[in-house]
This record gives sequence, C-alpha cells and structure tokens, in this order.
Amino acid sequence: MSAIVAPSILSADFARLGDAITMLDKSNADWIHVDVMDGRFVPNISFGFPVIEAIRPFTRKPFDVHLMIVEPEKYLERFRDAGADILTVHLEACPHLHRTVHAIRELGMKAGVAINPHTPPSHLTYVLPDIDLVCVMSVNPGYGGQKFIPQTYEKVQALKHLIHETQSKALIEIDGGVTLDNAAPLLRAGADVLVAGNTVFSASDPAEAIARLKSADSHTFAA
Repeated sequence: MSAIVAPSILSADFARLGDAITMLDKSNADWIHVDVMDGRFVPNISFGFPVIEAIRPFTRKPFDVHLMIVEPEKYLERFRDAGADILTVHLEACPHLHRTVHAIRELGMKAGVAINPHTPPSHLTYVLPDIDLVCVMSVNPGYGGQKFIPQTYEKVQALKHLIHETQSKALIEIDGGVTLDNAAPLLRAGADVLVAGNTVFSASDPAEAIARLKSADSHTFAA
C-alpha cells in the first residue's frame, strides 16, 4: 500500500489558491491538508471558514482539516459545513478530548488527534480505539518550513506499537518537515500519511513531487 499524501496548502500561493487546489485535484495527492491557526494555541494565524468554503468546490478530494486552535469543540459543526472530511484537534487544546472526538464522528467526519513534539504517545492510550487518525507533529506547530525533529522516528514506532496493543485502526500522519529524503524512513517506522507543504509547493513540478512521495515506500529514497 502506497503512502497517503496530503499536501498542505499553508505553503501554497494564497493569491492563487484556487489554481493550487485544481493542481492538487489533478495530481496523485490523496487528501488536501488545511491548517487552521488562531494566533492563540500557536503563534500564527492562517485561515478559517471563508477560505475553506471558497476552495471546497475545486475538488472532491478529502479535506484533512487540522485545527491548531483553542476551544475547537465550539466550531466542529461549522468546519463540517465548510467542507471538512477529516477534522483533527490537538490533545493539548482539549480538556474533554473523548467528548470532542465523539462529537466529530457524530457529525459524520473522521476524527483525528494531533500531538505536539513534547507529548508522549501514551497520552492517547484511552482514546486510540475511538479515533481515525493520529497527527504526529514533527515540528513545533505554527509555521511552515521548519526543520524536522529526528526523535519523530522513535515516537512513530512507539505509537504504532500502542495502536496494535489497543486494537485501534487509527492511521499515523506526520506533519512538519516531511521531505523526499525522510519520507521512506518515516513510512518504515510506521507512518501512513505524509503531510508535505514546502516539499510540494517549492518544487519546480509539484505534481511530480507528490508522485515521488507516494512512491517513497518502495525505498527509493535513502534514510
């Protein structure tokens, strides 16, 4: 099974966002990753409902919406209505994570939980059977183009073991600093989904970069 590739439009040209979505729609990308930042949970502000609603008609591919915001539980239905198919909240932002996860699923979306670099996978033990996706932050959230944190490999291995132990079906998504060089070792460690921003949108041929990421599990690239 090839990697699921979810290009992050945080790295796209915002002045030509419709063109970027059209390109992704025609490419081998599986999902489209949408980073929502509020300037409170993270030190940056990105975009929200109006932008998601505006770009939704450009593709039928799933919108993988990653909420880097405080009190995400207040906005679940609005993100569903804006076009989210997968909705990921941060463990660190949800005092009632189990309730929030179930609310997401009851709204008809897949539920994801993201964990920051300092958060151990064991903190997810009692919600893993209830979620569809774990987003492992391999950079500190808030900005694109950051350097990959190498301890992520060990963290992914530990999480994969925990997923098996709890009989969860959750996919492991890696978000931050994913490149053509580290894609294969991440997949070998147990990752299922690769979020890539700069690697895709700074490439001379973004569609080719996506295709190469999807073939990374054939061990084309060195560790």
